[in-house]
Amino acid sequence: MARSAAAKVASGRVSPPLPPNPAPTQPIPGTISTSSKNKNKGASKRPNDYTSEGVADNDVFLLPGSDYQLLLGITFLAAAVRLFRIYQPTSVVFDEVHFGGFASKYIKGKFFMDVHPPLAKLMITLFGYLAGFDGNFDFKEIGKDYLEPGVPYVAMRLFPAICGILLAPTMFLTLKAAGCRTFIAAMGACLIIFENGLLTQARLILLDSPLMIATAFTALAFTSFTNQQELGPSRAFSPSWWFWLVMTGLGLGMTVSIKWVGLFTIAWVGGLTLVQLWVLWGDHKNVTISTFSKHFLARAFCLIAIPVAFYMAMFGIHFLCLVNPGEGDGFMSSEFQSTLNSKGMQDVPADVLMGSKVSIRHVNTQGGYLHSHPLMYPTGSKQQQITLYPHKDDNNLWFLENQTQPLGADGLPINGTNAWNNLEETPYIKNGAIIRVYHVPTHRRLHSHDVRPPVTEAEWQNEVSAYGYEGFDGDANDFFRVEIVKKKSKAGVAQERLRTIDTKFRLVHVMTGCVLFSHKVKLPAWASEQQEVTCARGGTLPNSLWYIESNEHAKLGPDAEKVNYANPGFLGKFWELQKVMWKTNAGLVESHAWDSRPDSWPILRRGINFWGRNHRQIYLIGNPIVWWSATAAVVIYILFKGIAVLRWQRSFNDYADPVFKRFDYEIGTSVLGWALHYFPFYLMQRQLFLHHYFPALYFSVIAFCQIFDFVVARISALGLKKNPLIGKAGALLFLLISAAAFTLLSPLAYGNAWTKAECKRVKLFNTWDWDCNTFLDSYEAYDQLANSPAAASPTSTSKPSVKVQAPAPAENPVAAGEQAKAPAVEQPKEKVSGAPAAGEQRVVHTEERVEYRDQDGNLLDMEQVKALEGKVEFKTRYETRTRIIDAAGNEVFVGAQEGAPVPVAPPHPDVEGVDRETPKNLVPDESIPAAEKSVEGEKEAEGKVPKPASESKEKTAKEEL
Repeated sequence: MARSAAAKVASGRVSPPLPPNPAPTQPIPGTISTSSKNKNKGASKRPNDYTSEGVADNDVFLLPGSDYQLLLGITFLAAAVRLFRIYQPTSVVFDEVHFGGFASKYIKGKFFMDVHPPLAKLMITLFGYLAGFDGNFDFKEIGKDYLEPGVPYVAMRLFPAICGILLAPTMFLTLKAAGCRTFIAAMGACLIIFENGLLTQARLILLDSPLMIATAFTALAFTSFTNQQELGPSRAFSPSWWFWLVMTGLGLGMTVSIKWVGLFTIAWVGGLTLVQLWVLWGDHKNVTISTFSKHFLARAFCLIAIPVAFYMAMFGIHFLCLVNPGEGDGFMSSEFQSTLNSKGMQDVPADVLMGSKVSIRHVNTQGGYLHSHPLMYPTGSKQQQITLYPHKDDNNLWFLENQTQPLGADGLPINGTNAWNNLEETPYIKNGAIIRVYHVPTHRRLHSHDVRPPVTEAEWQNEVSAYGYEGFDGDANDFFRVEIVKKKSKAGVAQERLRTIDTKFRLVHVMTGCVLFSHKVKLPAWASEQQEVTCARGGTLPNSLWYIESNEHAKLGPDAEKVNYANPGFLGKFWELQKVMWKTNAGLVESHAWDSRPDSWPILRRGINFWGRNHRQIYLIGNPIVWWSATAAVVIYILFKGIAVLRWQRSFNDYADPVFKRFDYEIGTSVLGWALHYFPFYLMQRQLFLHHYFPALYFSVIAFCQIFDFVVARISALGLKKNPLIGKAGALLFLLISAAAFTLLSPLAYGNAWTKAECKRVKLFNTWDWDCNTFLDSYEAYDQLANSPAAASPTSTSKPSVKVQAPAPAENPVAAGEQAKAPAVEQPKEKVSGAPAAGEQRVVHTEERVEYRDQDGNLLDMEQVKALEGKVEFKTRYETRTRIIDAAGNEVFVGAQEGAPVPVAPPHPDVEGVDRETPKNLVPDESIPAAEKSVEGEKEAEGKVPKPASESKEKTAKEEL
């Protein structure tokens, strides 16, 4: 039998709210509330509606004028901190390699593939375009100079900086919407201003600052909406209620359109929305089914439809901008690629006949073409190479022949490649047909035998080569059987015989039973790093599937049936790109020199080295006072919740106190946001970095300020509520300590001059692994360096040459053309976007020369070069060498010692395919042909240099294939 509410209270057992709890006055499972009139008497009264106790109208549009004046001052302070020397450094920093490079591609309209949605990248591009950026600067490596080419990099950095500036007033308004006192809201905003990690991200061409303001705006909007919702039925569907609900949807759309981390924000809003709907469902007296349906549909439209529409609209703009082929189109299907300019093709004959000249594409690995060229394998059979090549080329053309030549009227074989053109009835190529595949440019046939491939030397893999010569009949190892895979082919005739595009088939080697196969393994430099093709016994189906893209035959005239790629349309392209982004993002599992795991983030165990040059360094590290205080707030709430649950189990009546319930719900809401933006990273095996913690940090700072507000202004038992000066003094003191910590670490955020002694004094832990030896001993040394002749001349930004042992045999040379130049500057450059102008220089001498070297760096004379022509492939490498001389003509050395190399930033891993000479990272199943010969100390120092985060990398077709 059901008992009354009064009977429940009399029993002494009051259930706690479901975490988090909007603290309605109507009990829901596990809750009970009391009116202020009788709460001290132990009695409760059933409320008339779902209005929550202890909630005031905290509309941020109705604040007193003094709050808006304070808000303006906070914004100006944030601008001063974020914009101070934003032109510094004047070269590429960390992931500016990627996101600046994406802006270049947007302006050029070249398609690229990135694991992040496009909104922030589009905005960075817009700022650069409005400042005059033409897209000709490629951002290809950390340390590459911005000044000489006149890149408006300050304008491009301005968008993240504006986002960082707005983060502080957004925090102020969020805390006010949550009911905090004005001085505590101001303290929270200043904690954001003086947070070193957020400052570092906001001054560079990166995505985290836009992500943070989008997350913060969503938190502000939903907090304001929740406040209106908790005021009860009188505020439901009011203009303010609708405004904040719509703004929450737009915030969610913006957040997820910048990074998929926004999905965690969606989970936070979604979870709390379900709690609200549960409370509404329980108020059966005031919320009818019709009213509940309105609440549900309003939230579904604003929190689902609006974010989805916004997200898809960003990709619509993305596709409109990227209309030309680029290095990223190799990730996409042939149908997708055909929508790009110059990638589309004319309609081609549908039927494939004996004697058709075709191009054959691989289905699985981004559609590379079956390819051959007049270069031989250095090992194995030493026959002609067969590869997979991602671009259209004449070396992709093949004739499909029967295993025997056709017979003429006299019963004799008709020889030659045109033999099939003169038959009265040319046969189709049907399922099970035995064919030979003849390479048109080199007159050799596709061939396989029981010889291991040069790279994948597995027993189940056979080498595939091109064998023979013009007029040679070949042998039985040239025979392949066509096996049509019906479940992958278009229904109908394409499942019975070869049809262009529509038929997916395997080529089975008749003599050995292996199938033509390719996978993501690159051949070494002797095959131009093209993708390996083998003949595999038991190869996986996706990697052994092929189809015909182009098709020509004399018998197939203009009236023949034609086919072409189906246009996928916007929805098809959108969905395909989402799948590629997901797959690529999940594949970023390689380690990085500066990555870290989630357990180290709340305690700020280590940071990220962004940039180092000219005895200065940019290292992303947070403000330890802010981080540790925010982490302590989360721990305090967890302890509070644990004790509250234990006390509830012992029938204590804590939840009858409205202040207690508000503490649990309000801080629990923020801690839930922290948890949902933090714990999912434990499930990820991909590369992770400290900046992934920033959204969680933001919520934990909110929780810290809320706890501070309850302690000094809302919990009467502590006695501080009656003495507000104590709370204000405590907030000011804490803020001063945070500002002091910020100041001590600020040289690492701004890239300012610093001394070794000051650096070592603030380096509290060995895991804070910035290098204090980078800095000079005194600030006077920086002045002397700035006034030295060497500082007046530009240093070369080209990367130094590092010799490595090539995998080719000793007799396979590589020609290296080296170009030596002095600085060519006629007059001082104008200031670029607020950056200092370069000094005045003049051209002294320019010299160009070509040298031929083998793979060990040995010079070759012209006789040796002529003897090797036609036998090997020459590869060209361009190098720039700069000599700096003073007015007397003496050479000036910029290194620590005379003859030391000019210090330049390390080369980035060429994730965008810009620098073709940069060594590529091998995929996991590649074999490394030869060990690298390391310059002394190079490998040891490699782990300490700043590198772009590969999470942002735009993998190119050349890398993946």
